[in-house]
Amino acid sequence: MKISTKLLKKLPKVELHCHLDGSLRIATILDLAKKNNIGLPTKDAEELKKLLCFGKNRGSLEGYLAKFEITLSVLQTPESLVRVAFELIEDVAKENIRYIEVRYSPILHQQKGMTLDMAIDSVKKGLHEGEKKFGVKSGIIVCGIRSISPNVSLRLADLAVQYKNKGVVGFDLAGAEENFPAKEHREAFYQIRNNNINSTIHAGEAYGPASIHQAIHYCGANRIGHGTKLKDDKDLMQYVNDHRIVLEICLTSNWQTRSVHSLKYHPFKFYYDQGIRVTLNTDNRLMSDTTLTDEFMLAHELFDFQLHDFREITIIAMKSAFLPHNERRKMIKSIAEEFEQDFGLHPEYIDQTTLKR
Repeated sequence: MKISTKLLKKLPKVELHCHLDGSLRIATILDLAKKNNIGLPTKDAEELKKLLCFGKNRGSLEGYLAKFEITLSVLQTPESLVRVAFELIEDVAKENIRYIEVRYSPILHQQKGMTLDMAIDSVKKGLHEGEKKFGVKSGIIVCGIRSISPNVSLRLADLAVQYKNKGVVGFDLAGAEENFPAKEHREAFYQIRNNNINSTIHAGEAYGPASIHQAIHYCGANRIGHGTKLKDDKDLMQYVNDHRIVLEICLTSNWQTRSVHSLKYHPFKFYYDQGIRVTLNTDNRLMSDTTLTDEFMLAHELFDFQLHDFREITIIAMKSAFLPHNERRKMIKSIAEEFEQDFGLHPEYIDQTTLKR
């Protein structure tokens, strides 16, 4: 079967690494700014897109993160959070994403007096309304921020505990990596582990494998966001593989932030061939100007991924979701059946790479 964008768009998909505040529609930013009397650098949609999207340009992780000042400026009311959460589900439904974990930091939405509870409840409402209309299941990952006080991370960890089994499925540490070690936030992650909540940490994106080591051994991360530098420490890579720690790979974003020198040499395929559990994700749909379908097509063009490979990483993603085991099993069965019925990939299809996972 010939691989095309049209075909890849139809495949059932799972996304584990998507930032809400990096995945808005340009038209929504303009509309929210107008309704809430918020000044933007420009009112022209094309100019705003050029400002916010990296496109084929490259920069630093810090430069990439600076763009969030604009999107966050229009996300300071409960109504705006409900809307963007709903629209995100509407957008991902168009490319047959069956489950998505949406991450953001409620602490960044308090400029106009919104409480942390309101910031969670609003996103929950938008995601729930989206699920009712489009059938896409979702979960919230609360983000601590590396460059903000560890005490704030602890408050956010308490928030995640409060909303455990009520919409929140995990906890994350995001933001600028260099000079802001994860171990400084370990008290927050102790609170998370002590309450049996899953965690993922951005690590090995803008700093070396020592950052991944801290995320795993100081903070107990179940998954690693990005992890492009893991290949530089073979012993740690073996540990990650042996313990089935999942890497949330974001190809386009990794190239744009210079986490990799060239997409051609991105370690994604190397990790996959080693049997490491890898998933494909967008990171930020707006800033990276991408979709999960686009990321799949990149994997095909760069690494010759075929339908059975996409089935494999989709099942891996669903296995790695921060959902209860029985819910994951049901969704894996449903996704596997869709691959069989619509694309001719049988559940019993196994090759040597599949056996490794």
